[in-house]
Amino acid sequence: MGRSSQNISQAAVQTTIQYLENEKKIQEKNRTDWRLRNTKLLLKNYRSFSLHCADLEKEVSILNKEEVVDSLDSDDFAVEAIKRSKQRTITMVNFINQMLEVYEIMCERSGRAEEMRRYQTIYHLYISDERLTAEEVADCHKTNVRTVYRDANEAVKTLSILVFGVDGIKLNK
Repeated sequence: MGRSSQNISQAAVQTTIQYLENEKKIQEKNRTDWRLRNTKLLLKNYRSFSLHCADLEKEVSILNKEEVVDSLDSDDFAVEAIKRSKQRTITMVNFINQMLEVYEIMCERSGRAEEMRRYQTIYHLYISDERLTAEEVADCHKTNVRTVYRDANEAVKTLSILVFGVDGIKLNK
């Protein structure tokens, strides 16, 4: 009887260990998905953020004026929260611009046509003033639409590493 309960205990421990290892893998995948999803969201909303940013700088300077804050005595906290949100948006757009420049330089220096095509794909789909469809990008590069999506996904992975630093490295596994 002692032997049987020991076997049951060992089986329970093994099952628990296996369950915890699987949960850890799921959490790691979710973290990776989160970074990729956020990078894609930043790119999809890039044009809107950029256009909005020019107005934000004016709005923040207006909010910084003491007479505006003083006239809203009871709403000081709300005004500060709005101002911080606007400043974070400006900071994020500036950071994304820098990372896009770094990515472009990396692609140029690689000397690989495939890398430049990936940058140009991201540029045409998300950054340029003239928004192109995947079909139009495929025509520009004389590839098929599936290649455009594959290039965009690979570019997003690289941009995620640039944006999220060391946390983004696990994306390439």
